[in-house]
Amino acid sequence: MFQLPTVQFTEEQETFRLEVRNFLQAHIKKGTFTPAIDSWLSGVDPSFSKLIGEKGWIGLTWPKKYGGQERSTLDRYILTEEFLAAGAPVAAHWFADRQTGPLLLRYGTEEQKQFFLPKIAKGECYFAIGLSEPNSGSDLASIRTKAEKVEGGWIVNGQKIWTSNAHVCHYMVALVRTSPYDEKKKHSGLSQLIIDLNAEGVTIVPIKFLSGEYHFNEVFFDNVFVPDNMVVGETGNGWEQGLAELAFERSGPERILSTYLLLEELIKELKHQKNKDGLKQATKLLAQLWALRNLSIGVAKLLESGNAEDVAIPASLVKAIGTKFEQSIPEIARLLVETYPNLEAKRKFDRYMAQAILHAPSFTIRGGTTEILYGMVAKGVVEK
Repeated sequence: MFQLPTVQFTEEQETFRLEVRNFLQAHIKKGTFTPAIDSWLSGVDPSFSKLIGEKGWIGLTWPKKYGGQERSTLDRYILTEEFLAAGAPVAAHWFADRQTGPLLLRYGTEEQKQFFLPKIAKGECYFAIGLSEPNSGSDLASIRTKAEKVEGGWIVNGQKIWTSNAHVCHYMVALVRTSPYDEKKKHSGLSQLIIDLNAEGVTIVPIKFLSGEYHFNEVFFDNVFVPDNMVVGETGNGWEQGLAELAFERSGPERILSTYLLLEELIKELKHQKNKDGLKQATKLLAQLWALRNLSIGVAKLLESGNAEDVAIPASLVKAIGTKFEQSIPEIARLLVETYPNLEAKRKFDRYMAQAILHAPSFTIRGGTTEILYGMVAKGVVEK
């Protein structure tokens, strides 16, 4: 079994929370952005990302010499939580801030850190994550995108799928096969490469939602050259590096707050209608949210120690339970309040319901399917 620390935010941290909240509310009133469901993945707004960068709120925990603020992981948690609760359009820089930065800080060369991190911190450089492939399903280790060694670098051929926001990103950290595939040792021979998405031979094709919008993409590599200095960490160590990276992806509040705006509006509507029975149902959702939040905060505290591998199991649990909770909100809300979902609706409840219906089906797939994550948790608990 695993134990997570109990966290109590300090007075200084709560003051920081109010600073972030007031900033976001001021920009909502100003019309800088319109709050939306699932904004951390579908809300791409480069101008807002740059504004956040100017505040010093990207790469908050990173060393100052790379553009960071050297603040705590819990400070970043507070920042992230407030962005999500406000439905702010932070998708452009999200993966670079959440995953790529910590990956490069741990495994990257000094050249890579100096080149990429300050740009990311300014909100001017975005990264996609190249993992999933056709015909691989949830068996990530079976990927076939390959990189062959040539003079001065690597030639990459293959395809990635479900790549979020690749169409607006500058680079991708891609997991590729740098040694021949071996069914008995499929976790070996994998490496991480930084691929310029504007390079010759890269083709990005959108995968559209029913609404016509999209953030998922297919990315094709046709003899794409990647220089040697764009290898992250050690060649052949990509699987271990990727697992450490996924702890940051799966444990954050974005796995429990994607539909928070709808929950907030649900409670407002039930109070307006004086629906006491409905409020009891909504209270159960709040209790679940509070429990998941404490679990997520505990993982964030453990990540502060720098041992991402040690939190792989609880991080997987946060993601698995959290995304099912996110999906349950629109299902329960529609039973409690009469609604006419419409993306253009004036009533927030109807608008958020429409957004949630269109986005929620992907929650339990992206970042690892629920079935695979439960398997990881069960295996990890048995082994311990």
